[in-house]
Amino acid sequence: MLNWALIFLVVAIVAGLLGFTGIAGTAAGIAKILFVLFLILFVILLITGRKPRV
Repeated sequence: MLNWALIFLVVAIVAGLLGFTGIAGTAAGIAKILFVLFLILFVILLITGRKPRV
């Protein structure tokens, strides 16, 4: 999930540099949501002591 957040962050940066502000805003919003979900999942797994399935 962190990988997808980073991909959307890169898409947002490239779109912002090229002047596509609507696309950049949307991609940045998706990246933020995925990053927050990743952090929440990480904290839950850290507290419970479980390792994620690979």
